Amino acid sequence: MSITNKPLYDSAQHASPALTELRELGHYWYLLKQLVRRDILTRYKRSFLGVAWTMLNPLGTMLIMSFVFSALFHQVNNFAVYLLCGLLVWNFFAQSTNAAMSGLVWGGSLMKQIYVPRTIFGISAIGTALVNMLLSIVPLLLVIVVTRSPLYWTIVFLPLVIILLAAFSIGVGLTVSSLAVFFPDVMEMYQILLMAWMYLSPIMYPETIIPAQWIGFYRINPMYWMIKLFRALVYEGRIPMFSEVWPALAWALGSLVFGWIFFTSKADEYAYRI
Repeated sequence: MSITNKPLYDSAQHASPALTELRELGHYWYLLKQLVRRDILTRYKRSFLGVAWTMLNPLGTMLIMSFVFSALFHQVNNFAVYLLCGLLVWNFFAQSTNAAMSGLVWGGSLMKQIYVPRTIFGISAIGTALVNMLLSIVPLLLVIVVTRSPLYWTIVFLPLVIILLAAFSIGVGLTVSSLAVFFPDVMEMYQILLMAWMYLSPIMYPETIIPAQWIGFYRINPMYWMIKLFRALVYEGRIPMFSEVWPALAWALGSLVFGWIFFTSKADEYAYRI
């Protein structure tokens, strides 16, 4: 067969990079699983505690913060469970979006050699975070038992909240990854943003301490809704109201769609800039 008859990849022929990327991602499902597997093995290969560290890390943070803040926010019942719920949601978001940026930089050399869907590095970061989240739920259940807090049946709906959180994290991860390729300082700036974002989210304190005149602005924070849904199922034992679900759903879908379109619109340039 002559070279003129061989199939050639031409990104200019694709009218929708976002749809093309989605289709190609399905063809590389095996590679996606291997990337998640690599991240898990790399993280725990030289760790003395191994997988247990994923469970001990949020547990240790919860113990320290409980010691510091429990007296300050004594009006919160079962403060350890309240705090750990917020920490699990926040750790998932912060770790997955940071890993998405690092994964794209790591994959730069690979993209220069062969074709792979550019989004695969961001999606694999979310996959790794999902594995860590499942492991982190174990200490949450342990704390509930040890503190004799109620274990509500509503916890069975937790996967739905995690799906919304994952969708939101994918969108943010793809957006900041794309910006980091063109502006390397974004990686350092994002760490500062994450720190401010964490303290603006109701992780270690109740939202009741927010002044009434600021509560409307405070609720613009998408992580407020993700944490609220998680706590509603685990800490409060109730099905979230629609007024609580739709903001989280809107942020999740809006972030996912925007991040996907924004990332894929520049995907052909990444291999030359990393």
